[in-house]
Amino acid sequence: MKKIFLSPPHMVGNELKYIEEVFKSNYIAPVGEYIEKFEKSICNFTGAKYAAAVSSGTAAIHLALRILNIKSSDTVLCSTFTFIGSATPIIFQGAKPFFLDSDLKSWNIDTTLLEEAIEKLYKQGRKPKALIVTHLYGQPANIEKIQEICKKNNIFLIEDAAESLGAKFNNKFTGTFGDFGIFSFNGNKIITTSGGGMLVSNNLDYIEKAKFYATQAKEDCIWYEHNEIGYNYRLSNVLAAIGVGQMEGLIEKIKKKREIFNYYKEQLKDIEEIDFMPELENAIGNRWLTCITVENANPINIIKKLNNYNIEARPLWKPMHLQPVFINSEKLVNNTSEKLFKKGICLPSGTQLNENEIKYISNIIKEELK
Repeated sequence: MKKIFLSPPHMVGNELKYIEEVFKSNYIAPVGEYIEKFEKSICNFTGAKYAAAVSSGTAAIHLALRILNIKSSDTVLCSTFTFIGSATPIIFQGAKPFFLDSDLKSWNIDTTLLEEAIEKLYKQGRKPKALIVTHLYGQPANIEKIQEICKKNNIFLIEDAAESLGAKFNNKFTGTFGDFGIFSFNGNKIITTSGGGMLVSNNLDYIEKAKFYATQAKEDCIWYEHNEIGYNYRLSNVLAAIGVGQMEGLIEKIKKKREIFNYYKEQLKDIEEIDFMPELENAIGNRWLTCITVENANPINIIKKLNNYNIEARPLWKPMHLQPVFINSEKLVNNTSEKLFKKGICLPSGTQLNENEIKYISNIIKEELK
C-alpha cells in the first residue's frame, strides 16, 4: 500500500497559478504583492488587525519576545506540553523559561498551576513578564481564563497558535486573544507554505516593529544603516503566494480534519483502552491531528506496527521539562503531560485521507491491541 503520512501537504488549486504570477513579476525575494495579500488574508480570516509574514512560527515567537523587551533578567511562563519551538525563543533572548503542566480537559495549560506559579514567583520577589500558551494539536486552551489571569497580573500574553489556525474559543479565533498570536505554515500544518509563519497583533506599533526587526533592522536610509540588531526573518514572496492559495481552502480543510477525527472515533468506539483528545465545551478545534491515548498497552508498539504497514504515526509531544536541554529549568507540574506522552499517539490526519484508509488504520490498531 502507498505510504500514509501523518499530515502531508495538500495543495488546493491556485497555488501554482500564484507562484507563476510571482515568477512573471520577478519579485522572488522577500518583497512583493503576495506578502501583503497573505497577511491580509490571515487578518480577514481571524479578525486580527495586523500581521507580519515571517520565516517560521519560531521566528514569530522570537520577534514577539524581542518587541516586548524580554531580556536575561526575565522569567517567561510557557506550556510544557508543546513543540520545542515554543520555548527556544525564550533562550534566544537569554531569559528563563518556567514550564507549566496541562489539565485533562484540554491537554493545554492548567490555569490553576498558572496562578500557583505566579504566586510562587511573587513570593520570591519575582514577576513573570510574559506567558507563551500553546493551543495543542489545534485544540484551544482555556484562553479566556488565561487572558484574565494575565491581565490581572500585568503579564504579556503570546498565543502559540502554530497548530490551531481556524480553531475558536467562544466563537473567537485562537491567536487573537493575546498581545500577540503566532501561526506556523510548516509542511505538516493545516495550511502550508513549505516553511513559514505569521505574527499577528491588534497593536500596529508591534507589527511595524516586527517587520523592522525581521528585515535586519535596516533604518529608512538610502544606504544600509543599522542602529539595532535584527534578523533575516521575512517570508519570501514566492512562499506567500502559496499561502494565499492555501487560505482559499482552509475552511474545507478544517471541516475535513474534524470529519477524520469523528470517523476514527466511530471506528474505535468499542475499544475501551482508547480515549480521544478532549475538546472544551465552548471551543471548536481544527483537529489538526487526531490524537488518542491507550491504556494497558505500549503506544510505541502500535506506532511500530503501523510503520510496518507503511503508515506514519507519532508519539505525543515529549514535555519540555523532560527534555535534556531544559532539565534545569523551573517548572510546576502535575504529571498530566508526562502521562499523556507515555500513553499517546498521533494518528494520520491528512486532509486527503479517505474513509477506507481510516478503517484500514483502525483495524491495524485493533489487531495490535488484541
